[in-house]
Amino acid sequence: MAAIFQGVGAAAPLSSSPSNSFDSNKSVFSPPRSFSVVRSDGIVNLNPKGRSAQRLISNAVATKADSPAASSSSKPGHELLLFEALQEGLEEEMERDPRVCVMGEDVGHYGGSYKVTKGLAKRFGDLRVLDTPIAENSFTGMGIGAAMTGLRPVIEGMNMGFLLLAFNQISNNCGMLHYTSGGQFTIPVVIRGPGGVGRQLGAEHSQRLESYFQSIPGIQMVACSTPYNAKGLMKAAIRSENPVILFEHVLLYNLKERIPDEDYICNLEEAEMVRPGEHVTILTYSRMRYHVMQAAKTLVNKGYDPEVIDIRSLKPFDLHTIGNSVKKTHRVLIVEECMRTGGIGASLTAAITENFNDYLDAPIMCLSSQDVPTPYAGTLEEVTVVQPAQIVTAVEQLCQ
Repeated sequence: MAAIFQGVGAAAPLSSSPSNSFDSNKSVFSPPRSFSVVRSDGIVNLNPKGRSAQRLISNAVATKADSPAASSSSKPGHELLLFEALQEGLEEEMERDPRVCVMGEDVGHYGGSYKVTKGLAKRFGDLRVLDTPIAENSFTGMGIGAAMTGLRPVIEGMNMGFLLLAFNQISNNCGMLHYTSGGQFTIPVVIRGPGGVGRQLGAEHSQRLESYFQSIPGIQMVACSTPYNAKGLMKAAIRSENPVILFEHVLLYNLKERIPDEDYICNLEEAEMVRPGEHVTILTYSRMRYHVMQAAKTLVNKGYDPEVIDIRSLKPFDLHTIGNSVKKTHRVLIVEECMRTGGIGASLTAAITENFNDYLDAPIMCLSSQDVPTPYAGTLEEVTVVQPAQIVTAVEQLCQ
């Protein structure tokens, strides 16, 4: 295997490698039957086949942040689905830096379980796009070792739940080797894959592993939610010298958005202001961003002005953006798909309480998934996940 990685020619530094610091300021596939193509700035009904989902008001009074976008045909750039944006970012980085390689199950000529790596094996060859056996612990360890020698591997978990089999490698090696080697090694590895509650995928395929990985020292975690930030976070994670886990939601791969033609990256430690507001700060990420924005339409109709922030960086938190919002609204609602016990919301609640407690006029509220295995039955699955109507009710209670 060492010969394989030497063959990639990766250990030598690039003479024109871009800086790893960030300024704070095309494939086609047939989607699964349960997916629907929607725009990332629109109202998204992510409930299974519309079963018993409460339909919220869709023609709410628009504010400056809710104004309809201009016709997509008049905007510069090009339209991509989220999975295509991830693929484009990965392909651009592989073209830019010969040290970047991909490994995982079916990532080669099959193109990955959700086609994020489609066409890359044909373009870059089997050594840089390496199909692996069904052995997550083994190929994750192989990727970490490759990173120690100077490569920049992107490790795909066919499903995030499968990466529990590689937890030892991610925890004891990926997160700690830079420290335990006394700084002799950096581990510039990206671990990515689909996760979250899908549509009747069963408990084992509906894992939210953010809570598992957040306690590992030395690892950064980000969650993409739009094609724009999916591409930007993918490129930034590959260029980072730190190990980064990129969480992708299985129900967001077919979101469509127009993204710039020019090269760009997103800050790995920066939250995104989705909707400015005055009355309450709503912190969310990944799929729940769209449940929150759907609820925001109803809240505006009821006279509330919520501020919505997609935290994006799950570790570390962007406490600058979050803190400025808390100081303005004095009320916080956290909406997540992660489990309530020990989840991202629990950590975020602790961070806000420790740093901004004096600015709060009401206790922090957190809406999370129920602490139960995700049911297979669609109606039961829906009940375990936060729905827009619950968000509306929570904001009304906070603002009383």
